[in-house]
Amino acid sequence: MIKDNQKTFNQMHIVIDAILIVVSYITAYLLRFGVLTNFSFFKLGPQEAYYGLAEVVKYLLVLVPVYLILYSECNLYKPKRGGGRRKELWNLFKANVMGLAFFALALYLARELDLSRKFLPVFFVCNILFDFLFRTAVDVALKEGRKRGFNLKHVLVVGYSRTAEGYITRIKENPQWGYYIHGILDDTMEPGTMYKKIKVVGTTADLPRFLQHNDLDEIVITLSIEEYPKLRRIVSMCEKSGVHTKFVPDYNDIVPTVPTFEDMDGLPVINIRNVPLSSMFNKVIKRAVDIFGALCALTIFGIPMIIVAIIIKKTSPGPIIFSQVRVGLHNKEFKMYKFRSMEVQPQAKEQKAWTVMNDPRVTKIGRFIRKTSIDELPQLINVLKGDMSLVGPRPERPYFVEKFKEEIPRYMIKHQVRPGMTGWAQVNGYRGNTSIRRRIEHDLYYIENWTLGFDFKILFLTFFHGFVNKNAY
Repeated sequence: MIKDNQKTFNQMHIVIDAILIVVSYITAYLLRFGVLTNFSFFKLGPQEAYYGLAEVVKYLLVLVPVYLILYSECNLYKPKRGGGRRKELWNLFKANVMGLAFFALALYLARELDLSRKFLPVFFVCNILFDFLFRTAVDVALKEGRKRGFNLKHVLVVGYSRTAEGYITRIKENPQWGYYIHGILDDTMEPGTMYKKIKVVGTTADLPRFLQHNDLDEIVITLSIEEYPKLRRIVSMCEKSGVHTKFVPDYNDIVPTVPTFEDMDGLPVINIRNVPLSSMFNKVIKRAVDIFGALCALTIFGIPMIIVAIIIKKTSPGPIIFSQVRVGLHNKEFKMYKFRSMEVQPQAKEQKAWTVMNDPRVTKIGRFIRKTSIDELPQLINVLKGDMSLVGPRPERPYFVEKFKEEIPRYMIKHQVRPGMTGWAQVNGYRGNTSIRRRIEHDLYYIENWTLGFDFKILFLTFFHGFVNKNAY
């Protein structure tokens, strides 16, 4: 059974982590008082003392158990099927930050401040590096083994629904997760019905028979929302058998990817939409980054912008800057600025028309600046004014907002945050003449999962995926 394997694996992992902490510690010592002393920053100052290895090793007696406890508290020993390495690296980083703070405090109380100045950061880096490399190697080995049919988690799906199809699709697309689905139990589908080679093997009344063999690692409940009256009975049966049970709700088109809960005196309340940028602290931080980033970008791109402005003026009659009404935060309209890339046209026409391939209205310089997104640079002024952010959902014209809000569910949620010059949809290729629905899905994911780190990631990816737009005509 996988649960027994997991217990043994965790025990081995704890032992190896303890060894890695010791190895990192000794490596940090050898670097700090050996190799790195050749560099001016790490040279021993007149008031700093050389510490022998025996003098510093004694702290490991406390450090090792403390770090292992912190690793456990930061979920580093939980099963990671379906999880990402980025999250594991973040958990490892958090644990080491707390461990570093504890170590610094211990050295302060022991009056060993000279050791802590330059030894601690070296140990911090070594410990994260060694542990992450080890975890990555283990992760790769486990995924390869699962692809070949080893270390599988045996699963039974209860309920045939859109959610069941979504769950099975993801399992099939990711064999490295190591799930083996034995079948589906459902009261509405004929036995023998198949989805992606997974067969309906019975009804929910057959669940006790499957549970009694006790060879399943997990029951995944994917009932359609109409069948929720059966949920209590099914959960009760699963809990009596002791099999681990998961519930995949059939209202993911209503409840966000990462729902937030409130406890009202013991009554759980789910927030339908989790918007981290509704927090005043997050708003202030994001706005500060926007202002600083826009000023830096204007400094860097100032001369290229002046050159583009001169070319536009010399090659086509009309204004250099083109302004267009867009819908932004809280559905408020604002004027968004661009370098003019088309011939001047009637306002009524441009408000309702998309640009098409080989559009005769696009100027020669306009075709280039649209493809390279240089035409978007004047929006840095919009960022400074507060109409836009560096990162966020792209704003749309009022005519299309009215059109899409009737055709696309949850379209208007994008207006709960400031629109951006670039966004999660754009760096994933959804720009110009692409699926509006897929664009909105990416925008909603960004809104619900916003972090400052996520913004920096999108800005970084923009340099590789976001500037050249093959869908811009």
